Amino acid sequence: MTTEILEPARTVSELEGDTVQVLESNIRQFVTFITGSEVFAVDMAPVQEIIRVPEVVRVPLAPPTLDGLANLRGRVLPIISLRRIFGFPGNEYDDSTRAVVIDIGQPLGFVVDRVTSVVGVEPGRIEGVDSLRGTVNTELLSGLLKDVGGHAMVMLLDFAKLIAAEFADIARLAGEATGPQRLGEGSLDADDAKVSDELQLVSFVVAGQEYAITIDDVQEIVQVPEDIVHVPNSESHVLGVMTLRNRLLPLVSLRRMFGLPPQAADDHSRIVVVALGNTSVGVVMDSVNEVLRVAKSQVDTMPSLFARDGDLSEITEICRLDGGQRLVSVISAGTMFHHSAIKEALSSMDPQTDEAAAGGEPSNEDDEQMVVFRLGREEFGVPIDSVQEIVRVPDELTHVPKAPSFVEGVINLRGSVLPVVDQRRRLGLATLERNEQQRIMVFTFNGVRTGFIVDSVTEVLKVARASIEVAPHLSGEQARLIGRVANLERQKRLIQLIEPSHLVEGEDLQGLASLAE
Repeated sequence: MTTEILEPARTVSELEGDTVQVLESNIRQFVTFITGSEVFAVDMAPVQEIIRVPEVVRVPLAPPTLDGLANLRGRVLPIISLRRIFGFPGNEYDDSTRAVVIDIGQPLGFVVDRVTSVVGVEPGRIEGVDSLRGTVNTELLSGLLKDVGGHAMVMLLDFAKLIAAEFADIARLAGEATGPQRLGEGSLDADDAKVSDELQLVSFVVAGQEYAITIDDVQEIVQVPEDIVHVPNSESHVLGVMTLRNRLLPLVSLRRMFGLPPQAADDHSRIVVVALGNTSVGVVMDSVNEVLRVAKSQVDTMPSLFARDGDLSEITEICRLDGGQRLVSVISAGTMFHHSAIKEALSSMDPQTDEAAAGGEPSNEDDEQMVVFRLGREEFGVPIDSVQEIVRVPDELTHVPKAPSFVEGVINLRGSVLPVVDQRRRLGLATLERNEQQRIMVFTFNGVRTGFIVDSVTEVLKVARASIEVAPHLSGEQARLIGRVANLERQKRLIQLIEPSHLVEGEDLQGLASLAE
């Protein structure tokens, strides 16, 4: 799946042909867009970027407003239709359709018909919604913009309320964390204030953007060596390993971790050796700037609302220097070590590393083996240890009176009665006529064997744990049943991983037990 990035929303200077002027500090910036026949706006603060609508993987048991999951530079991004949220008639996506990526609780892509401009609005042009009498529920609005972007009135959407109304689980995650703060409105943590009035940081540059790590987490800074040993079958962001004073140091590219184009190392490139306990990783930067001492009054907290493997939730604070003209993003070494790139690099340091670097087979201890099956176009996986066997679907299933509604029937499997469930029905998908590709996957739940009909079983696959991340929580049932996603970025595949123990629970399991007796 490919994604075209139009503009990074926080640094955008021009969007869809509309020039954005440099604004005074008391003027707020908004992205305006059209959905249906209405014009809306959203504050720039939670907008991460604006992209073309990517290909998606459909998610069963999710709210109907969800189009599906997309792969955005190695992370899983839910894509949501604003038209369906508002009850507007559906339409086909075209060249103007965009997804506005907003992070309130977790990154979400909201599909709009067209993004019109980025506008600066004076406070006097923003008013409440009491006077609005339109077709959109005013509970989802936080205000009105008057005479901006060529429109007499633009409705200001409150995405936090919208998420709370449509995605309760996501809203709960957001409620458990501190909301996003505007630059200049951050508050200091009381415990930190007691320790020191300033931070000491090592600053560096990646793709023109300045970042920093606290100096306590930096062991040393070294030049990029001429020879780097590449580890077979590692992810693209893992550069390999180098020798640093008679020990092996795994290397990762921060550019690639951030989904930026790769760049060959030059005389300015440096390796920042980051430490966490007894573990170290070398992180390759475009250049290292300086050691900074920053007063905590110049630091704003940027809390992570959805911390999980594979997310770029490492940026915890932003420093405002030179009167706010210079912004330095502070990366937490602690959360960085949970990123899939770092885990992949550390896995290369297993006892088998020397053998792998010499061309031997890499260690498979960090792999999960799963059976992959299809329902329509979507791929799902279950642990191979959970599958007892896979059999063809017989021409006829015996229907049992008063059987649970989700049971398709029973079959005789080597002298035993096997209840059979249509996996499509279990996941709320449209039914399908029987065909030669369908198979029955047999599981055991609390001693009760049960078969599930799937469209096809495609392969047994080994997936690195570094490529597996927590699935977005879109509904309670979906979160229990499909709690993880295998994000195979190179293959452009998203495999939704089912937890077999949640396929049948409670009274349903008792009903199956009665059929198998």
